[in-house]
Amino acid sequence: MATLRGILTMVLIVLNLLFWATPLYLAAFVKLLPFAGLRTHCDRLLVRIAQNWISGNNLIFRLTQDIHWNVEGIEGLQQRDWYLVICNHQSWVDILVLQGVFNRRIPFLKFFLKKQLIWVPVLGFAWWALDFPFMQRRSREYLERHPEARGQDLAVTRRACEHFSRSPTSVMNFVEGTRFTPEKHAAQASPHRHLLKPRAGGTAFVLSAMGDILHRVLDVTIFYPGGTPSLWDMCCGRLREVIVRVAVREIPAWTGQGDYQDDPEFRARFQAWLSETWSLKDDQLEALRTDGTPA
Repeated sequence: MATLRGILTMVLIVLNLLFWATPLYLAAFVKLLPFAGLRTHCDRLLVRIAQNWISGNNLIFRLTQDIHWNVEGIEGLQQRDWYLVICNHQSWVDILVLQGVFNRRIPFLKFFLKKQLIWVPVLGFAWWALDFPFMQRRSREYLERHPEARGQDLAVTRRACEHFSRSPTSVMNFVEGTRFTPEKHAAQASPHRHLLKPRAGGTAFVLSAMGDILHRVLDVTIFYPGGTPSLWDMCCGRLREVIVRVAVREIPAWTGQGDYQDDPEFRARFQAWLSETWSLKDDQLEALRTDGTPA
């Protein structure tokens, strides 16, 4: 029965995607026309279509799954504000959880994606149309051989943030940079019990580019009491409970006023600030694991 439920859920998700992809693609092609006013209207329409797509996914999961949602901290959030959303990362399910919790409560979430994901069928073009920034992640060895490539991701971040500043936006960043696994945790010798080390560079670049309008961070902690699920596990009904804790934190003004790339003192201060936030999240996860209550 679990397999049949999984197949049914996946079929419904694909049908929902194809249904909303049709008007999204039409709006995206109109957006390519060289008229600034028309582009603005298309951007708004594209977001509404994407929100409807997410609402469809949420309805599918409500109809096919029996998931207990334990969510705290989303009261008082505004759709007409700018947010930086940071979160621990364990599974692709995290994205569905974030979309389910925040859809129409805050501005549409914009993720920084690996450049290779633009080739994902149907979704790649949709992400491009919705102005998701695509980043080219390069190894340290490559950058040592090609120093001219060092500033390219920063330039992409700045261009994206300039666009985000025109209308309320939620910029999403998985600060760890990759999904948590015990193997990665051990390889990093992470100082945290349940988290990888935070990568501060991307967060610093976003705050540098949007510091004038980005004043609040939504610090999100996701915990799966039954163990980290895969997307297939979720579709098959094996995900029984999701715990989400959201803390709204003010962003210190100094975080958007330094040069993370070239100022070692500022870089150390920024890393210490983010590491402190990550330590609090680690304590919260420990409390949720031990007795189900937040730290």
